[in-house]
Amino acid sequence: MDAQPTAPVPPPGCPAHHTGGRVPLHGPEFAADPQAYYSYLRHYGPTAPVELAPGVEATLVTDYGFALQLLQDSGSFRKDARRWRHFNEGKIAPDSPVAPVLAYRPNCMFSDGAEHLRLRQAVTDSMARVDSRRLSQSTEQVSNYLISQFGSRGSADLLGDYAKQLPLFVFNELFGCPADIGDRIVFGITGMFDGVNAEQAMGVLFGAVGELVALKRAKPGDDVPSWMMQHQAKLTDEEMVHQIALLMVGGNEPLRNLIGNTLHRLLTHDAYAHQGGLIDEAIDDTLWENPPMQNLAPHYPASDMEFAGQKLQAGDLVLVSFAAANTGPALTAARQAGSNRAHLAWSAGPHACPSKEPARQITVTAIENLLNKLPDVELAVPTESLTWRPGPFNRGLAVLPAKFTPVQPVRRPAAPVRTEAPVRQEQAPTGGRGERSGVWSQFLNWLTR
Repeated sequence: MDAQPTAPVPPPGCPAHHTGGRVPLHGPEFAADPQAYYSYLRHYGPTAPVELAPGVEATLVTDYGFALQLLQDSGSFRKDARRWRHFNEGKIAPDSPVAPVLAYRPNCMFSDGAEHLRLRQAVTDSMARVDSRRLSQSTEQVSNYLISQFGSRGSADLLGDYAKQLPLFVFNELFGCPADIGDRIVFGITGMFDGVNAEQAMGVLFGAVGELVALKRAKPGDDVPSWMMQHQAKLTDEEMVHQIALLMVGGNEPLRNLIGNTLHRLLTHDAYAHQGGLIDEAIDDTLWENPPMQNLAPHYPASDMEFAGQKLQAGDLVLVSFAAANTGPALTAARQAGSNRAHLAWSAGPHACPSKEPARQITVTAIENLLNKLPDVELAVPTESLTWRPGPFNRGLAVLPAKFTPVQPVRRPAAPVRTEAPVRQEQAPTGGRGERSGVWSQFLNWLTR
């Protein structure tokens, strides 16, 4: 007698039966093995019912073709989070852990139509003015500084000591942040992701960015905020604050994870053998198989509709799983045929990442410089002991302990990277906020020794 087909079994530890049939994308079980969850979710079809946090329901698109369709259809699917039906109905608690990521803000990520085009153009045109040589020099300078802080120890957490800090420092330089403002921006962004009271951290961040905007209005420089102010979009101060905050926050978490996940791949896969020529390959493999943001791109149907065989109501929360789409059967053939950049790690359509080229350049430079300075770096703990940070959106390690032959502190370059006079501490706004002792101030002090 033929065996009867059985229903797919949720991955170990998956409490799907406790969430009304919705699969939870939170907790240590999901963080430990998200691919097991995506494999299970594919049994629902191109979309699946998920829970992002307790009580926060969403539809997750796991199929590459339908993900691409959604991302490119700005008529049927909107980005304005004020359309979020469950939020408007009071079903989402104000203190929900996913609210800081999904709640509406007046920036290009949460806008549609002409307003999105205006804000987005100001961002993309300003980022396009970043000189690639300056970006590489700045990244290498920050890398040298961070290595100088731990190189003589012979050990480091390559997440906390390196990948986490490097993007913040590079962005502070690109945005022309003086000491006091830069310190508070670092504090605010770090706090939003690492356990400090999110509301307090956001208050510090937006206050600091507001001061940065006022400073650049009074004294423009050769930096991204000044270029945005000069753009024909004529952004208001409020619009400036929200676009800058988006770039800094939205750039930091993915870049931190991309550097960390690529380093993890290099240190745990013998095939790469720490050869510089394979860094690009390791980055591409990471973007395919372990993207820094695994589930995001929130969209809301503009009207009741059917999508991928699923009935959706206007204002339902729909997310794209970049990680599931990248690793699904549909893309296997394309990747084997050599289409190594067809993945969705940078998203797609009108809201695709506006800074993927600078992000890739920063990652390549950061990893190349680290491996050049620490050629025998290796993982200091068993691979299986590493843990991943929980959460439905990001994909990043908690720590990445490494060991290497101790090296002498890296000396700073003889001349500053910037062609104009570098920002000094005395240029920071007065008023007594901060004691010039934050990590960005310490970096500026190192530069001017």
